[in-house]
Amino acid sequence: MRGSSALFLTLAVLGLASCGADPVHVDLLSANGRDGGGAVPSYDSLMRIGAAARGGGDLSNALGVYRRASEMDPLNPAPLAAAGDVLLEMGSVNEAIVSYNNALFRNQQYQPALVGLARAFLRTGKPALALDPLGKAYALTPDDPKVLLLFGVAKDFAGEHSEAQAWYRRGLAAAPGDPALTANLALSLALSGDYASAVATLQPVAMAPGGTPQERQTLALIYGLRGNTAEAARLGRIDLDDASVEHNLAYYATLRELSPEARSRAILTPSGPTTS
Repeated sequence: MRGSSALFLTLAVLGLASCGADPVHVDLLSANGRDGGGAVPSYDSLMRIGAAARGGGDLSNALGVYRRASEMDPLNPAPLAAAGDVLLEMGSVNEAIVSYNNALFRNQQYQPALVGLARAFLRTGKPALALDPLGKAYALTPDDPKVLLLFGVAKDFAGEHSEAQAWYRRGLAAAPGDPALTANLALSLALSGDYASAVATLQPVAMAPGGTPQERQTLALIYGLRGNTAEAARLGRIDLDDASVEHNLAYYATLRELSPEARSRAILTPSGPTTS
């Protein structure tokens, strides 16, 4: 779940765009059957190629491969849900919603499409729309950490932080130590004003040897919201250059001047600061 399911962690901090590796592009024309020679790739082969392209950051080719797989097996929801995931990663939220709905038209209980649709609705800033697919997904797999996390995100978007924290804790009971659930719980605690608990929750994960830049900079955000600019700056400099750190410190100062409701909206809305 680290990095893919924690919606907050894509919205919380600035300056990490240069941290990722360059995409690896897959030459689909080299696949048998594309140039008129050899066997036509099977459905399973196309799904593997699509996953490899997506994993390498070649989202455009991944999308094309998944769509070709759907043409080959038009009743199967899997390639449509996978295409929705790629579209969501590309920022094409409305197209992703269409793709997920097309998958659900083929199978109303297809869990990846239900979860993907909920994530897409959250990206639109309309948490109420996410509750229906999340409710269906929860009925199918009540202990799925991804579903429990997204319920928490929906509640945080709605300003219901106590309920959000209950969902995150339920997820952590199912997946102890999960970094995404831990980070979202910490940020939710900060949004509700419990900075001490937020720091205590996230610091062991963010500062562990396997901690990620997103986790460290989310911890910096929490310190910045608390008003501890010295610690926020120290954490910022672990991953960011001086200009980005100063930019973040100014952003934290702006957030502290807002009402709790406006502060939550500023941090959680997709139009806010991003890591990429």
